[in-house]
Amino acid sequence: MEGLGMTCGPWSNVRVLVTGHTGFKGSWLTLLLTALGADVCGYALAPTTSPSLFEAARVSDVCRSEIGDIRDRSKFASVVRAFRPEVVFHLAAQAIVRASYRDPVETYSTNVMGLITVLEVLRESPSARQILNITSDKCYENREWAWGCRETDPMGGFDPYSSSKGCAELITASWRRSFFAPNGVNLASARAGNVIGGGDWAEDRLLPDFVRAIAAGQELLIRSPRATRPWQHVLEPLAGYVRLAEGLMKGGSHLADGWNFGPAMESVRDVEWIARRLCELWGDKARMRVAEDASFHEARNLMLDSSKARVELGWRPIWTVEQAVKRIVDWYQLHFAGEDARGLCMRDIEAYRQELELSQRRSA
Repeated sequence: MEGLGMTCGPWSNVRVLVTGHTGFKGSWLTLLLTALGADVCGYALAPTTSPSLFEAARVSDVCRSEIGDIRDRSKFASVVRAFRPEVVFHLAAQAIVRASYRDPVETYSTNVMGLITVLEVLRESPSARQILNITSDKCYENREWAWGCRETDPMGGFDPYSSSKGCAELITASWRRSFFAPNGVNLASARAGNVIGGGDWAEDRLLPDFVRAIAAGQELLIRSPRATRPWQHVLEPLAGYVRLAEGLMKGGSHLADGWNFGPAMESVRDVEWIARRLCELWGDKARMRVAEDASFHEARNLMLDSSKARVELGWRPIWTVEQAVKRIVDWYQLHFAGEDARGLCMRDIEAYRQELELSQRRSA
């Protein structure tokens, strides 16, 4: 399979460990990597939503799936010893802002101590040479400037989730310098925007909330209509992660650093725009209503500057926010009509590959 800035060759039979493979992004990443020819092992808790993309797309059929907690060092270490991964994508996390307000201890335990456990186990692995820690655009100390955060900006975060991701970035940088780089192991981190795509059923996210409202015959309630977010289809940052990992595999130790993979500036839209476009595209009496919620703090403006990835990796966004939203509405409508979730994901992966190749030919 050609595509995503690489050929199948570099990934053919490469042993790849994906933590968090039962989640939304982890499921998409597992499907993508296996399509590229990788031998994937996933390690994560059981899916936390019902339905879940992991189950609907039968992701466990295309990988080795191990159910466990990343904080369980003994179990995680036994999986790493048995599988001997060459590349690791660490996605397992508590990823919901509102949930971090309800249970900050669990959020920090998973996102901070869970990460340390993963890194300490991988330190003992002779096979794991390329490691990517996937964090979040919310890891930055967001001063809500009119320009995007750059990789050199300070880490921070107001809410417990964002703060935990800032901590995760600091930990990654420390372990890279202290333990991994001196031993020839590449440890990088990646920060994406607000990722959207078919098969997301998480709580307190705009797209899943919309789908649930549609299924229940209710109107979508939006709590922060003027908040802007760097919306991007899930395949955009995943293509960036894969390209970064390929660069590391080719001996690019200078790439072991922090990276932004965000959308073009014109794709940064407010919540109300996304909600109204969802209703227009869905049709069939889909409707929305503003119900602002000031009970907890949430950043108004989030933007990422991905110039570094464009210049040094040759990565750039392929789909506009309009294209992404339309493709997502199609995904859910076709799935509700009975089409197979995995088939719909593979359809999007193939469409992305084709548009990426076209874009590369145009810029050559």
